[in-house]
Amino acid sequence: MVNPETVDLTNCDREPIHILGAIQPIGFLIALTSDWLIARVSANVADFIGRSPDALFGQPLDTVFSKRAVHNLRNRAAMLRGADAVERVFDYELVDGSGTFDVAIHISAGQIVIEGEPASGEHGDATGMVRSMITRLDQAGDFDAFYKEGARQIRALIGFDRVMVYRFAADGHGEVVAEAVRAGIGRFMGLHYPASDIPAQARELYRRNLLRVITDVNAPAVPVLPQRDENGRPLDLSLSVLRSVSPIHIEYLKNMGVGASLSISIIVEGRLWGLFACHHYSPRCPTFERRSVAELFSQMFSMRLESRERQETVEYERRARDISDQLLGAVASDETLLKDPDWLGDILTHAIQADGVGVWIGGKHAFSGTTPSLDDFRRIVRALNGTAAGKVFATDHIGSIVPGAEAFASQAAGLLAIPISRSPRDYVVLFRRELIHSVRWAGDPHKPVEYGPNGPRLTPRESFAEWKELVEGHSRPFTASEKRVAETLRATLIEVVLRLADEASAERQQSSARQELLIAELNHRVRNILGVIRGLIRQSQPAAGEDMSDFVKVVDGRIHALARAHNQITDDHWGPAPLQALIDAEAAAFVSEQDRIVTEGEPILLNPQAYSTMALVVHELVTNSTKYGALSTLAGRVTIGWHRNAKGDLNLEWREAGGPTVAAPTRKGFGTTIIDRSVPYDLGGKAHVDYVPSGVQATFCIPARHVSEARSITGQPITYPRPEAGHSQAIPTSVLDGHHVLVVEDSLIIALDAEDIVSRLGASTVATAATLEAALESIEAAPPTIAMLDINLGDRNSYPVADRLMELNVPFLFATGYGEQAVLPMEHRGRPVIQKPYVLEKVARVLAAMIGLPALSTPQD
Repeated sequence: MVNPETVDLTNCDREPIHILGAIQPIGFLIALTSDWLIARVSANVADFIGRSPDALFGQPLDTVFSKRAVHNLRNRAAMLRGADAVERVFDYELVDGSGTFDVAIHISAGQIVIEGEPASGEHGDATGMVRSMITRLDQAGDFDAFYKEGARQIRALIGFDRVMVYRFAADGHGEVVAEAVRAGIGRFMGLHYPASDIPAQARELYRRNLLRVITDVNAPAVPVLPQRDENGRPLDLSLSVLRSVSPIHIEYLKNMGVGASLSISIIVEGRLWGLFACHHYSPRCPTFERRSVAELFSQMFSMRLESRERQETVEYERRARDISDQLLGAVASDETLLKDPDWLGDILTHAIQADGVGVWIGGKHAFSGTTPSLDDFRRIVRALNGTAAGKVFATDHIGSIVPGAEAFASQAAGLLAIPISRSPRDYVVLFRRELIHSVRWAGDPHKPVEYGPNGPRLTPRESFAEWKELVEGHSRPFTASEKRVAETLRATLIEVVLRLADEASAERQQSSARQELLIAELNHRVRNILGVIRGLIRQSQPAAGEDMSDFVKVVDGRIHALARAHNQITDDHWGPAPLQALIDAEAAAFVSEQDRIVTEGEPILLNPQAYSTMALVVHELVTNSTKYGALSTLAGRVTIGWHRNAKGDLNLEWREAGGPTVAAPTRKGFGTTIIDRSVPYDLGGKAHVDYVPSGVQATFCIPARHVSEARSITGQPITYPRPEAGHSQAIPTSVLDGHHVLVVEDSLIIALDAEDIVSRLGASTVATAATLEAALESIEAAPPTIAMLDINLGDRNSYPVADRLMELNVPFLFATGYGEQAVLPMEHRGRPVIQKPYVLEKVARVLAAMIGLPALSTPQD
């Protein structure tokens, strides 16, 4: 006797589950030729319509069903669109006097297949039912709650003992991510099932036919007669609602103690994301109508899920682009940062989570965090050179490209490599450690299977007890979104950072000296404005190949816009200034003809904060229009109009006409960021820009608290202390190592500057908040380990944030632009206070003292 081949669960792939030639006994089947003659019937057809199979073969359908029924079925068949379409009708009389049926109709290999079940008599409001189910689903806060609510709604609809949301992983195995279950029967939540449990052809059927019901695992199958047509082909039942069940799958369900099952596909972006997997521990047959409602709900669930996943991806990639912009600005201002692996690693891992970063440039290396040894890194680089050049490469298993990588898997099991040169020689590599975790398998996924009652194909696992294995040598995989972000970072590094030449560095140093001179000449009362200017310099980096003289002009223009605004608001006291004067000053700086910029609006005053912010915004609008828009041609005109709405908010509109045809910019520079984000971030208002072909149109809404009709603010002028001199020669980059820092600052530019400073001091994560409410929400969501609080947040202060941090025993300092005029409440009198603009050395020294590090020295000490 020849020993049979040892089989395992992959043998399921040989099972022809779509051509089993039988249906379940809950209904009947009739297959018609293209001219509507009966070609096949199920053996039980007489039980439903009173005619035996032999009496039906070759008969026109209208001699069996009523002419009215045939007419309506023909109309339904004409409505079928697409290869996988199925039409349904409910409570329908097919044969006069034989009762009503719920009917499904589809096309299979050119034949019209009609399936009927005795009508349930249900006539509920299916639309209202689904609407109510979706309303509850939409109220779910996160993905876990969303999955759980979906399972709960399906179970309420069909009444099964257990309803699971079963999600497929990238390698094909499945995991139960949510469950609604009758009490007392145990839980499958969190269990994993190997990919072989749902074979490839079954997955394809789930994608084509969204709902699959098995009403009784012990019910005998009803054959379709004849089994084969004149060409020897069985009937393809892929779209059948009554299709019989593979003996292998029946045995599988019996081993689990299941008496009936129902599966509803979850399709996201055209792929099988997962299933609603429903089990009942005795026979159960939900009505055809309820099954159809469940299928419709699953389609709505899939669309909502797809929308949520896309929204999450968009938000993640938006945050990552912001981080990429910060990297761009920082390195453009100081290219030596590229040689600082800790700084580079910190900013990259804010965009893509990793445990360590390795940099390989020109045969030299630098490490930050947890990484392989230098010898192993060299082997990895050699292997990377064999991958596709010029593309980001990611793997969760370094052993797949480097033999023997298991030896250092505890330091690095997965990697994402970002090529940063045209030839595949230089890389920034992000490493992830081994993800050794216990996977809760429902039965041993590797257990070989002996011969069983269904022959040499497969006997399913007898035991579904939880089985655990350690997943070794692999890291958490890098997602598609993370790879796209890596491509963005790669473009940033190649096109800007690595192309900065030594000459550009020298010019930048000269430019920095001019900027320092400009700052030194500003009025002593603009201590807070100095912080804004410092941020402007950091963020106004030149594009690749841009001449440094243009860079100086851009920065100089922005500083002068602030200077003009400052002259207006300090003309006689520190108070509101006319909006018209701001526009006139900008117009005079760029346009010689007075009628080129037309204003429409009643006299209005802006308070100092709004005035400085709008000075930058108007400056950028005028600059862009002069370069590219209406003011770049003699025929072009700009109209600026404003009015106050019912709430007292100021609505300001910028409209260009007569200039060249406009197209949206392909690259978002810092000037565009000022226009888009300054009013929402600094003032709590709104901003919107439309690049219509006839001319740029922009609208801004400035909250009423920043606007007044007449000069009403009086009092002593604000005195700003002189800037601190000197710079530290060597500030440790590990002052904030391992800390989560909260920065509360109502100015976007100053907040970016503060975030950059604490990141350079080694902060693991940095959260920023512009308002009191946002700061308190951030604390509750992720409590910081240290915080920097701007005292004045517009017309409010940060003392409630300080109170909450004090309750949590979180150390913090205050920051202010008001110098000695800042008077703290009694309970916070002993807290450290630093003056703006933020200086790296001063911040490092104060923070180090707060957290008990050895004292840091600076030249001014």
